[in-house]
Amino acid sequence: MGLQDKVMEAMKAAMKSKDTQSLEALRSVKSALLLAQTETGSKQEISEEEGIKILQKQVKQRKDSAAIYKEQGREDLAEPELLQAKVIEQFLPKQLSVEEVSKIVDEIITETGASSMADMGKVMGIASGKLAGKADGKTISTVVKSRLS
Repeated sequence: MGLQDKVMEAMKAAMKSKDTQSLEALRSVKSALLLAQTETGSKQEISEEEGIKILQKQVKQRKDSAAIYKEQGREDLAEPELLQAKVIEQFLPKQLSVEEVSKIVDEIITETGASSMADMGKVMGIASGKLAGKADGKTISTVVKSRLS
C-alpha cells in the first residue's frame, strides 16, 4: 500500500469518527502529495522518498507555526498545529534519537577526517543523505555543530 493509499484510509477513518483536526491535516497532506505528483507531469504515484520529504516539510511547517503562536501567547492556535503535526508524523518512519544521530555523525566525522567548522558542509551533506527521513535537519545540524566546535 502506497503512501497516498495510507493517507486516504486514514482520511476515511477520520471522517467516520468526525475527527476534524486529523481530517484537516490529512487533507493538507493529500493536497501536497497530489501537487507534487502533478508537478512531475506523471500519472504514477510519487516515490516513497519524495513522499517522506513532503511529510517532513508539512510537520516542520506545523511545528514552526506552533512555536510562533506560543511566542505570541496564543496557545489556542498552537495546540491544533501540534495535533496536526502528530497526525502527519504517523506516516513517517520512526525518528532516531539524538544519541543515535550523534553516533552516526561521529562515524561520518571519523570517515571524512573533519576537524573544524570549516568541514561542516561536507559532514552535513553526507549526514543528511544517510539520515534522510530518519532525523530532521535541525537535529542533524545541532549535533554536527556540537561535534565540530
